[in-house]
Amino acid sequence: MIASDRPGLDSQVLLLNRFYMAMKVITARQSFILLCRDAAEVIDVEEGQYFNYSFDAWQELSEFRQEEGMITNWINAARQVIEVPRVLRLTNYDKIPQATIRFSRKNLYLRDNQQCQYCGKQLSFSQVSLDHIQPRSKGGETSWENIVCSCTRCNTHKGCRTPKEARMKLRSTPSKPNPFQVLNLTPTNQTLEAWLPFLKHQMASS
Repeated sequence: MIASDRPGLDSQVLLLNRFYMAMKVITARQSFILLCRDAAEVIDVEEGQYFNYSFDAWQELSEFRQEEGMITNWINAARQVIEVPRVLRLTNYDKIPQATIRFSRKNLYLRDNQQCQYCGKQLSFSQVSLDHIQPRSKGGETSWENIVCSCTRCNTHKGCRTPKEARMKLRSTPSKPNPFQVLNLTPTNQTLEAWLPFLKHQMASS
């Protein structure tokens, strides 16, 4: 039914449980599979209000929007163009999402806003140096609370000292982030605008 060569299939879609709680980000390809199985519905925003659409209703709306030139992201189905949804709600899944996140260099980089936590310099991923706040030589652990991203210059200056000993100040107190705070997101501004009402609760509870 769905053509596999459309870039739209790799778009990011926010998946909610039955209670409108954000669960995770999936691809448009996965979202259409759920819609075809009647396991989910589309949540769409129109003039600041949210509306629920079954897959059949979403196809009809997509046809109308295509005729009006209102679609900016789509996939080619067998008979028509279908707009890629931004938010999907599972109709029969009521489990509370578990806040789990893998400890990794990439997630530390995203948590620290791609900046050196000492001087504030913006860093590319290849420029990141991970610094133990309490040095390992002094019993410092490898954990969310004891590691920050640093530029090479600051890391070299700090050496095997604590920030206090090196007379350096952290820009923020490191902690384990909420999963939604370190998503490697690449959606459009319109997509983020549609997501934010559902992400605020999870991000605030981190």
